[in-house]
Amino acid sequence: MAFRLFSRQAEAAPVMEKKARAASGRVAALAAAPGRAIWSARDTATLTKAGFIGNPVGFRAVRLIAEAAAAVPLICQDAARRYETHPVLDLLRRPNPAQGRAELFEALYGQILLSGNGYLEAVGAGAGLPAELHVLRSDRMRVVPGADGWPVAYEYAVGGRTHRFDMTGAPDPVCHIRSFHPSDDHYGLSPLQAAAVAVDVHNSASAWSKALLDNAARPSGAIVYSGPDGQGNLSAEQYERLTVEMEMHHQGARNAGRPMLLEGGLDWKPMGFSPSDMEFHQTKQAAAREIAQAFGVPPMLIGIPGDATYANYAEAHRAFYRLTVLPLVGRVAAAVAWFLSEHLGAEVDLRPDPDQIPALAAERDQQWRRIGEVSFLSDPEKRALLGLPPLAEG
Repeated sequence: MAFRLFSRQAEAAPVMEKKARAASGRVAALAAAPGRAIWSARDTATLTKAGFIGNPVGFRAVRLIAEAAAAVPLICQDAARRYETHPVLDLLRRPNPAQGRAELFEALYGQILLSGNGYLEAVGAGAGLPAELHVLRSDRMRVVPGADGWPVAYEYAVGGRTHRFDMTGAPDPVCHIRSFHPSDDHYGLSPLQAAAVAVDVHNSASAWSKALLDNAARPSGAIVYSGPDGQGNLSAEQYERLTVEMEMHHQGARNAGRPMLLEGGLDWKPMGFSPSDMEFHQTKQAAAREIAQAFGVPPMLIGIPGDATYANYAEAHRAFYRLTVLPLVGRVAAAVAWFLSEHLGAEVDLRPDPDQIPALAAERDQQWRRIGEVSFLSDPEKRALLGLPPLAEG
């Protein structure tokens, strides 16, 4: 059924449609109605395409967090000691033949940031640690809940086939790491979903800028026709000729600045808005700042001007690690440690090592000095405050 909202035939057409088709027609008409904002879909694939692949702010924010988090050194320890060498560390150092530690964790963090969910598959799991670890795409995974609401399986669809991971046995074949979602029991909420409106605004602003550049970076206007004896209507042939000449000779970047020759009572009346009226550039910067804030990245680190929240770049860098990177790494490392402990048969702990992060060196030096100068604490208590395991006897 074709919608001709502005034609006379649409007024006289009889309404002989089914209820479902009429409802869908009203939705389509409202979506296409002038003056209404049209938002992109909120599924993972569409958000990834619009907010990461097609948006420089979202792309840089995700890459900045994922690369910084993947580069944070991890500490492996248990209740008795800290390990310099351990089978868990060896597995994470080379999780599969195609990826190293940094590539695996960068993909895992990227999936969590883009979809709110991260899936880590254990391959070749027998007695002991798995032979390989692989990150699975979140948009291909589906949770299968049981009668009690807890997941009993995961279904991974790829290449027209579906692979089922059974979660009723032990150890689990898949580690599911998800962000907090207040209204979903099985899937997490990604920062990209919270920033979806700002992403649409930023992308629309970029498209508008491109359209202005293609149109010689000038606003549009109107061609007014004043015929003889006050006649103001063009014939069909005259209208068609005028439209073709405008498209061929006066639109597009290649015709920028080309003078317009008007004849036969035609007059050009500019009708565009000035940049001060539109506040176009400020709107785009505000949308970019909202995207960065949704991901927890100080706008200063992405190069967004006009942000005076932080005194300098170093303070913004420290806040980025304290408030965004370290909480993410700590949560993911704890989930991976518990997942691998089930396969290993012994509990181990993985946690980020802030002492090896250059951006936090000054703060860590102050903490070590402050705890070291305290006289009423014993050495075991000081080690516990610094997150160190107790010394082995002897």
